[in-house]
Amino acid sequence: MKFGIGQPLRRYEDLRLLTGKGRYTDDIALPGMVFAAVLRSPVAHARLNRLDAAAARQLPGVLLVLTGAEVAAEKLGDVPCVHPLTSRDGKPRHDTPRPLLAIGKLRHVGQPVAFVVAETLNAARDAAEAIEFDYEELPSVVDSRAAMAPGAPQLFDHIPGNIVFDWDNDMTDAKATDAAFAKAKHVTGIEIVNNRVVANSMEPRNALAEYDAASDRSTLYTTTQGPHLVRDPIAEMILKIGKDKLRVVTPNVGGGFGMKAFVYPEQALAVWASRKLKRPVKWQSDRSEGFVSDNQGRDHVTRAELAMDEKGRFLGLRVTTLANLGAYLSPLGPFIPTRSTDLVSGLYTTPAIHINVKGICTNTVPVCAYRGAGRPEAAYLMERLVDAAARDMGLAPDAIRRINFIPTRAMPYTSATKLVFDSGEFEQVMDLGMKAADWAGFAPRRAESERRGKLRGIGMATYTERCGGGLPETASIEFKDGHIELVMGNVEYGTGLITAYKQVVADQLGVDPDRLEVIMGDTDRTPVGLTGGSRALPVAGSALLEASQDVIAKGRQLAAHLLEASAVDVQFGDAQFVVAGTDLKLDLFEVAAAARDPKRLPAGMAPGLDVTRQRVPPAATFPNGCHICEVEIDPETGVSSVVRYTIVDDFGRTINPIMLEGQVHGGVVQGIGQALYEHTVYDADSGQLVTGSFMDYTMPRAGDLPSFSFATHNVPCKANPLGVKGAGEAGAIGAPPAVINALVDALHPKTGLRHIDMPATPRRVWEALHAGG
Repeated sequence: MKFGIGQPLRRYEDLRLLTGKGRYTDDIALPGMVFAAVLRSPVAHARLNRLDAAAARQLPGVLLVLTGAEVAAEKLGDVPCVHPLTSRDGKPRHDTPRPLLAIGKLRHVGQPVAFVVAETLNAARDAAEAIEFDYEELPSVVDSRAAMAPGAPQLFDHIPGNIVFDWDNDMTDAKATDAAFAKAKHVTGIEIVNNRVVANSMEPRNALAEYDAASDRSTLYTTTQGPHLVRDPIAEMILKIGKDKLRVVTPNVGGGFGMKAFVYPEQALAVWASRKLKRPVKWQSDRSEGFVSDNQGRDHVTRAELAMDEKGRFLGLRVTTLANLGAYLSPLGPFIPTRSTDLVSGLYTTPAIHINVKGICTNTVPVCAYRGAGRPEAAYLMERLVDAAARDMGLAPDAIRRINFIPTRAMPYTSATKLVFDSGEFEQVMDLGMKAADWAGFAPRRAESERRGKLRGIGMATYTERCGGGLPETASIEFKDGHIELVMGNVEYGTGLITAYKQVVADQLGVDPDRLEVIMGDTDRTPVGLTGGSRALPVAGSALLEASQDVIAKGRQLAAHLLEASAVDVQFGDAQFVVAGTDLKLDLFEVAAAARDPKRLPAGMAPGLDVTRQRVPPAATFPNGCHICEVEIDPETGVSSVVRYTIVDDFGRTINPIMLEGQVHGGVVQGIGQALYEHTVYDADSGQLVTGSFMDYTMPRAGDLPSFSFATHNVPCKANPLGVKGAGEAGAIGAPPAVINALVDALHPKTGLRHIDMPATPRRVWEALHAGG
């Protein structure tokens, strides 16, 4: 079909957004709207002795100043962490109580201290600066290793050694792993840092809350990845007003990357303030605020060892990770570094694995989901370790992988971490990637670079991720006069979901996409859902497919009744029900209109052709692929350039090839950004964020990147009826290890270097080249 599954439709979203007709939260102006500013902690760790807002409250235009005193007086709840976790001693993880506004102690630069509302934004900012507060600065700690050391500053009295949890992956086996190492002929070890990054979505965070006194009900407009995940904790756990008293609406969203998936203090503060003032209250973060208040990503230090036999076959894997959680547990903070460790098994048949993760609190911004949310960390660790093992064993990078790949004939295959792979042709994907990258022809390209005084390296990374599981998703198909509404729980924030959902329904119902409207982002209208984890199409898209099939099934029964034919003789196609062998037919919208008239229905049929389907994922999906990167290094400056980049992915099935490739390109750029450029640096003594603006925090630019070669080798998965595996995070998973493997390949012949940590900045590369003088 012209508009169906597999067709390269241009995104329906783009014209409106690119011509300035989008409606983001900051575009909304409500009658009587006032403005909020947040006073934030200027220090990383301090005892808050006194806070005096009297002068600020007297300034012209100031309407309200909220502080920790008011939070305590009204007994508001903390910003919750919703993920339970049990440490290996059988005790639950520690909690890190996080009030909306600081009470008693400041624990990171940027922590909200006061919320000021005034008639104008400038007046609110002036009043925030007029608040007097006295604090006793305390020693701070920003590194997870330093935070565990004896005598390190303690963030919470009830968390000894700043260790929030000490967790063993219960899907792994320590005894079996010890036995594997005991019989190993060779062991390769590596210690890596997965550097902290800032999400830096194009649209910063925001909140606009209004209050209706007649209904005692609030509405919050805010940028999210699922409005119910913001409404419920604010209404039930923080403000304690009940879910029926709060509506959350998410208009257009300018990027999320996991950072906008969960609740923040400012969203609850805006609702609270608007209920007090009975006026709309608007807070809009700026870029500098975002650097010190948006949940950040990654920040792991990991030691891993790989046991092998004499041929390089993997026998066992040990992993120990220190995860920097920041000053407070974010809503999903403990989940990110723990549950995704299952994926360190990669695409390999390693029979015994043991994993330990310690979660450490430090005087830094909280850490939560960032594109991939634990899967990039797992893939980076394993693919760096596999490359190091190949070098130790004298094997080519592809050879060691061939020895250890899960063979296609073994599907379904259960890994040592209890992942069940239902499909995949991993060696064939690698072969296709090597051919597309001209791996065999690399030597002449290296020689040509050397003639120009440059070093050249090539690196590969194979990867998998777990998608399509977790929360159920609900999809509704609702017939209106001349068009259909698709009511979804997801939120579109740049991924092309509106177009993809239209394609799924157009493919099934034969309806022109222009007659389909996708409804999202309103807790009063749309079901619970989450855009994240590469799960929208595998879960919500499959629910929409099944709902479409339900529409056809019911429509066939009604059409047969209306046309006085047997249902088995009624065929459906191109939005029409046709009695086979006749010219009798009814348009889908005619049938839908008839379905609303009880007099035209057969006995026992419920009115309406509308359908709602909830899909509970029965199993996860496992997209996978091979990334191959070539880099060139200038030894005089240490500047590294990505000169060739090749991707072959298995996404199960392609819904829209243009959007799919765009998603992969974006993820690869973010992965290259982490590998070479992006670094969140805190001063070790003061705890101040050193890289707190784009002057210091380097983002990848178009000029830093080559054109990408992209192809798919899709093997449909069996976990959902669409056969899709998920693609949104894949690029960010495969890119970092591919880039660093290529850098090490370039540096090793000159330096003997086995590893270089991300980001491989010019200084870091130059020092590696000149370490011996």
